[in-house]
Amino acid sequence: MCLGNNPVHLKKQSQTTATKNSHNKHHNLRPTQRSLKMSKELWVLWPTWWLTGLSLLVSLAPCGLGMEITAQSTISALNGTSVRLSCTFNSCYKVENKQFSLNWTYQGCENCSEELFLQFRMKIVHWRLDRFGNRVEFTGNPSKNDVSFTLHQVQLEDEGTYNCYVMNPPDRHRGHARIVLRVITEVPPERDSTVAVIVGASVGGFLAVVILVLVIVKCVRRKKQQKLNTDDQKTEEEGKTDGEGNPEEGTK
Repeated sequence: MCLGNNPVHLKKQSQTTATKNSHNKHHNLRPTQRSLKMSKELWVLWPTWWLTGLSLLVSLAPCGLGMEITAQSTISALNGTSVRLSCTFNSCYKVENKQFSLNWTYQGCENCSEELFLQFRMKIVHWRLDRFGNRVEFTGNPSKNDVSFTLHQVQLEDEGTYNCYVMNPPDRHRGHARIVLRVITEVPPERDSTVAVIVGASVGGFLAVVILVLVIVKCVRRKKQQKLNTDDQKTEEEGKTDGEGNPEEGTK
């Protein structure tokens, strides 16, 4: 018996084909719906990721600039007194004594070699140079970003360049500051402002008198000129009047 043209068989085959097509259709739509859902989730999370990245960039930006050292370029000290050579630093990381390092060196001239006289390795170490003896005192505090020192009983031979080197890992760059020390033998006299005021007032008063005199002289000359012009005008008018009267007398 041939079942190829059986209506019942054809109906079942048609229903089976429709079911498969519907299943394939839904199966094909699932990835698209999943993609849309994932896109919506990513879109919702995008502002959070963006803000997180921005905050991370801002927090790391100062560290990218490296360590900053602050020190006065030139310091003058009176012979026989004490002077503090201040050197401070700014680092992105907390100071750890196990990693922190400091070197102070002295340079007598521009081309002279540097001499190490003060060092920090876990603690302060004084390298007693003959030129300084025991006159160097560390007066800073690394935990407060201060590595200054004080030089007592300053001498003329102490003039030169003092270099401050600071290293605070994980900072990769070493900070460096240079201080030039000048030793003077006497305090420069203070400028007396009273003398300057007196001189200025005298010059100003003299100029005011000169200007006043010039104004008065100019006014007097102008008045005299106006008077002369008036007299000349009167003389001309009288001359004209006399000239007009003479013909009448001749006619008579």
